[in-house]
Amino acid sequence: MTQPTKPHPGHPFVARIIDGAMWPLRRLRRKVVSQAEGAVLEVGVGTGLNFPCYGEIESLHGVEPDPYMLERANRRGQGLPYPVDLIAVGGESMPYDDQTFDTVVATWVLCTIPEPEKALAEMYRVLKPGGRLLYVEHTRSKNRLASAVQNGLNPLWKAVAGGCHLNRDSVSMIHQAGFSDVTVKPSGGESWTIFPMYRGIATK
Repeated sequence: MTQPTKPHPGHPFVARIIDGAMWPLRRLRRKVVSQAEGAVLEVGVGTGLNFPCYGEIESLHGVEPDPYMLERANRRGQGLPYPVDLIAVGGESMPYDDQTFDTVVATWVLCTIPEPEKALAEMYRVLKPGGRLLYVEHTRSKNRLASAVQNGLNPLWKAVAGGCHLNRDSVSMIHQAGFSDVTVKPSGGESWTIFPMYRGIATK
């Protein structure tokens, strides 16, 4: 596995906190990630919590700009039944050829990536024709009161959650990125929560 080459501002304490906070979402994570096939790219691998959820894939490539998260991910990637190659770059500019991957996986990353539209364009670029983007994201609430609360909490949330945006409309961005046959399935409540979550598949 490739070791980090481009340091990114981060903190080991934040990596540990995010690692623990994401653990309760493991069942939803497995539903999404287990559908991956062939050569797989994971955008924003974080600490590698997705790795045990993959089935019989050919290979896993991953990008993650935070060196502390990537350090944990590298440890989790050891001894897996498929080759793993992780690099320290962001999703907005990835060093892969066009039409390289059968599957791209993005789990709770569009909320954090500084330029999500660029990252989605990159995901589309590196997918083979007919390839699939598997995603699960939290997004802006459809409820006016809940979305107002999201707006108010967002500055504090970004500070304590590694740059995550509580009020970003991530799912709409997938629709606008050129993918076809975008499926959207709610996971839990939609209206009265500040963490509405959706999962689905988008095809190139």
